[in-house]
Amino acid sequence: MRFSTCAAPAALLLAVFGVAAPAFAQTAPTGPAVDLGEVIVTGARNPEDPPVVAEARRRLSRTPGAVAVVSAESLESRFAPNMSDVLRDVPGVYAQKKWGGDARISIRGSGIGNANHLRGLFVSQDGIPFNEADGFGDVQMVDPLLARYTEVYKGGNALRFGGALLGGAINLVTPNGRSSGETASLRADFGSWETGRLHAEVGGVCGDWDGFLGVTGATAEGWRQNSDGQQQYVTANIGRAFGEDREARLIVQGAYIHQQIPGSLTLAQALTTPVMAAAANVANDYQRDYASVRTTLSTRWRLSSDLLFEGAVYGTWKDLHHPIFQVIDQQSRNYGAFGRLDWEGRLFGLRADAFGGAWYRVGDLDAQQFVNVRGSSGARTAKARQNAKALDVFAEGRLFVTDTLAVVAGGAWGRAERDYQSFALPGVASTFNLTTGKDYEWFAPRLGLLWEGPSGAQAYANVTRSIEPPNFGSLSPTVGGFAPVEAQEAWTYEAGLRGRTARFSWDVAVYRAELDKELLNFVVNPALGIPAATFNAGATVHQGIEAGLDWRFAQNWLGGAWRLRQTWTFSDFFFENDKAYGDNDLPLVPPHVYRAELRYDHPAGWFVAPSVEWTPSDSWVDYMNTMKAPGYTVVNLGLGYRIDRRSQIYVDARNLLDERYVSNFSAVTDARTVSTAVFWPGEGVSAFVGLRLSY
Repeated sequence: MRFSTCAAPAALLLAVFGVAAPAFAQTAPTGPAVDLGEVIVTGARNPEDPPVVAEARRRLSRTPGAVAVVSAESLESRFAPNMSDVLRDVPGVYAQKKWGGDARISIRGSGIGNANHLRGLFVSQDGIPFNEADGFGDVQMVDPLLARYTEVYKGGNALRFGGALLGGAINLVTPNGRSSGETASLRADFGSWETGRLHAEVGGVCGDWDGFLGVTGATAEGWRQNSDGQQQYVTANIGRAFGEDREARLIVQGAYIHQQIPGSLTLAQALTTPVMAAAANVANDYQRDYASVRTTLSTRWRLSSDLLFEGAVYGTWKDLHHPIFQVIDQQSRNYGAFGRLDWEGRLFGLRADAFGGAWYRVGDLDAQQFVNVRGSSGARTAKARQNAKALDVFAEGRLFVTDTLAVVAGGAWGRAERDYQSFALPGVASTFNLTTGKDYEWFAPRLGLLWEGPSGAQAYANVTRSIEPPNFGSLSPTVGGFAPVEAQEAWTYEAGLRGRTARFSWDVAVYRAELDKELLNFVVNPALGIPAATFNAGATVHQGIEAGLDWRFAQNWLGGAWRLRQTWTFSDFFFENDKAYGDNDLPLVPPHVYRAELRYDHPAGWFVAPSVEWTPSDSWVDYMNTMKAPGYTVVNLGLGYRIDRRSQIYVDARNLLDERYVSNFSAVTDARTVSTAVFWPGEGVSAFVGLRLSY
């Protein structure tokens, strides 16, 4: 994409911020996008991929483990307002919406006990974390429309980000003026429950400079009572090139979220009166108001033909007003820097490549609580400060001992610090003065093999150690200091196959994670929304199968092209000789999740794509294994038509049979003795229509 006029870099700055947007000139048409949303990564290139997505898949294919890439093209013809929609076709990722933009995301059982928010999974954009420095986080600040593509690194395969977490990492990559694919685009989505979303973006190149600006505004009343919400997002990305593969880039992002919270229900309520909100949520106007600003200065710099440096410094600010059982009022500031070297060459006369680097993060959070007076702040009931620091030093290398077989070795050394201070408030007996802290250190090694055949088919195996120090929420400070909660540890063994032919793409991984001191949670008081308590389990096991298969068949039957996409995730998580729970299964994640979509594309530009999401087995709700959430079957239908090279329209119809089901829930200790109002109903029948224009 080019400017029609290119007098000076200042013109680019004006254009990016909307003052001179008309100066962007339209490039020659390149034809309609044909990407059907494949997420599988192999050693063979997918000819449907745009160059920037193809390069991302090539880079991830060097990993001796399970990875995936979700391109922006795959979201163009469907409604994907949150991360659960983005990740729906990635095998092994359990992503289920709760309300608004809040979703439970777990990879290989990471953070399964958390009733709310993220744990055990690193979520970032351009490598800059959405997590706080202590690992706590959520995904409501993510706008899928402001990502060029999304990378998924499962388990120990996220070493590139310095992490050693059980779940791995999800990284969104921001579009820029060179990679956005279009000079400008406008998108409008409307549908059930007065849902509306508008998105606009503009991008281009002027000599050595490039710029991108994207904005999104959305609103919805929500399916359930007390679930109104609105979101606004903006991203500006300005870059300057200094020669081939050398650039500096400034990215500024802002977001504001307002979302009412309908609350969890009993199982009977969730299946018979699912639109109702929990009584306490209505009475006290439970909601979340969340504002954020993120600024990143990054560089990519080719040092030589075989050595590349990538690095960034960043700062983020967040403000949270969160009326629940009390009003949670927090402000946090996070800062950090990372640097990473990528090398390709020869070692001992053999082909080799490696990466290594360091990552430093620091964050401070001012936390206050107030009496909830119908959504407003009453008397102050708590005041505390939380400070966290984290340092990761990491490296991984591949040595090809034959033309097709590489030995892979690496590891990460890490340190995490937790410092906490609370203050006694006059007249509030439950508050106290306390200053405490705790430090953690670890080394997480990794060893693997990667074989690649002439066709690009790959086989791999690896063993990786993971460590997860507890966050402040898990440490639950009291007058006596932190709770005696220790870091979670695990060894994960993984093997898999992936490949691509003219008709098939496949990706199958099997894994077994043997955990010690797994961080598990149980809900203390679901009726009031009081946060969960955390404990260390003894020995636990997470094992499973992650399978994806794309089949392109009958390419000329009925005049068009057919594609069947299937994913299946098998999860077998259980205690091992636990003192309290024996060999019981762990709750929450369904044993089986199957999703299939059959898509027909006609040369005239229209498509039809029925799909099904099927959970055939019930899921345990409590650690004592006395109560289950029922399985479900949800039938959906996608339709779309490319009007011309610049415009397309789609319909995304969901839950056509109006299935009453539970999308996810929180864990309890023993369903026979505690409240079980922990269920989040899945949404009823709905339909969304979208129109997209590009230039």
